[in-house]
Amino acid sequence: MSEPNPAGEPTTTAEYTAIPASTAMLNGHALGIDIGGTGIKAAVVDLESGHLVSDRIREPTPQPAAPDAVLAVVGEVVDQLEASGALTSQMSAGAGFPSAIRSGNALTAPHGEHAWVGQSVERLLADRLGRPVTVLNDSDAAGIAEMTYGAGRGNQGVVLLLDLGTGIGTTLFTKGELVPNMQLGHIAFHGHDAEARVSPAARKRRNLGWKAWAREFNELLALYEEYLWPDLIILGGGLAKDFPKFSGLLETKTVLVTAALGNLAGIVGAARVGASAGPLPGIWDGLAVEAR
Repeated sequence: MSEPNPAGEPTTTAEYTAIPASTAMLNGHALGIDIGGTGIKAAVVDLESGHLVSDRIREPTPQPAAPDAVLAVVGEVVDQLEASGALTSQMSAGAGFPSAIRSGNALTAPHGEHAWVGQSVERLLADRLGRPVTVLNDSDAAGIAEMTYGAGRGNQGVVLLLDLGTGIGTTLFTKGELVPNMQLGHIAFHGHDAEARVSPAARKRRNLGWKAWAREFNELLALYEEYLWPDLIILGGGLAKDFPKFSGLLETKTVLVTAALGNLAGIVGAARVGASAGPLPGIWDGLAVEAR
């Protein structure tokens, strides 16, 4: 697996995960894995409809989320899908991971776990699962699902998806094309990292009610509008299920909607990208399932 380019060297498109166009018709089933800050989730996805065709398996993300501990839980989740008969060895697989990703490698520390930086997440997952896995940023995976099957479908403008889970994931599309690895949840905001102030986890930690939280979140939304001038903002992630509680408190110039796929978007988008990439001939020969 190739390493990220050293600083100062030009980046090539080959270093980024190939993303199928939102209008591309894919068939069959694929495995989608969503590695989040609080939960690790996986399911088998029907690629034509974007619907799950298996149970969604979820286990808590270990704390601290060190590589060996996370890989063990991912293995347990996928093992359960295999045991159910829903997942077969021939299915492609994709995984959303909470880091900037290039050439399958983690470039940033997911939720402060620096042991991941520089690691080939693709290789680690492949070795653990005994199958090739295409890895991309977790918010990018959710955005791909919403642009293909959900709230952004058919929109050719500038679309911003905010993945409100443990942190604030941000995904940007323009004319249907993904701008990968946006990390706008980490912009400076009231002297802090933005997600440290207004992410769902921060809201609970700071014991903020919906009105107090919405006042600050509106300020962040205004910054995004000033920087990006989006035509549509989609709110997704775990907080999407609470949208009726705070939707009336949000103020934007831009049309703002909730994600159609809710907290399943990361799984669905990862499966779609994994299926589009497909197995890489030769590289995966001899990958030992027994290693699990």
